[in-house]
Amino acid sequence: MQEKVDDILMNCPSRAHGDVPKQRFCLRCKVSFWSEGFGQRICARCKNSAIWRSAVPERVSQGRRRSSGRSN
Repeated sequence: MQEKVDDILMNCPSRAHGDVPKQRFCLRCKVSFWSEGFGQRICARCKNSAIWRSAVPERVSQGRRRSSGRSN
C-alpha cells in the first residue's frame, strides 16, 4: 500500500510554498474570491465579462518577428 502512495506522490507535481488555495482579491474589480492558487488572480465574473474576453486574443501567438529583414 505504501508503494502505491509513494508512486502517486512522485507523479504529482509539487506546488510552490505560497501556491495554496485561499481567498484572494481580484486584480480587476478588487472583490474577494476563492482562488485555486497564486496564478489565479482574476475572478470568474471578470473573466466572463465581454471586456475581458475581447482583450484576450483567441488565436495562438506567432511570436516576435524581426522587422529588419535579417534571418537567423
